[in-house]
Amino acid sequence: QVQLVESGGGLVQPGGSLRLSCAASRNIFSIYVMRWYRQAPGKQRGYVAIMAPGGTTTYADSVKGRFTISRDNAKNTVYLQMDSLKPGDTAGYYCNAAGTSNYWGQGTQVTVSS
Repeated sequence: QVQLVESGGGLVQPGGSLRLSCAASRNIFSIYVMRWYRQAPGKQRGYVAIMAPGGTTTYADSVKGRFTISRDNAKNTVYLQMDSLKPGDTAGYYCNAAGTSNYWGQGTQVTVSS
């Protein structure tokens, strides 16, 4: 069993930055694909960023060049650095670990508004 705990969400003005964290209860990054998803009210959950066990990253077109996924193996933590935030980035953000099993965190809310 793996627990994922997200943190770092909040209210930010357009153009601002936030860094989300996803702390895993044990070291899984070498065998699990880590993803950040987001879901806005009334919309389907969609992927934002992916980091494969080997370190390869992939981004949704809507965040490419603005968001960066990274990880700290020593801290069992995956990050999502979000820059140049737009109101359209407002959503609940969720961390997912996919491998032999599939785990989700509880989510953290990001609101981009002036």
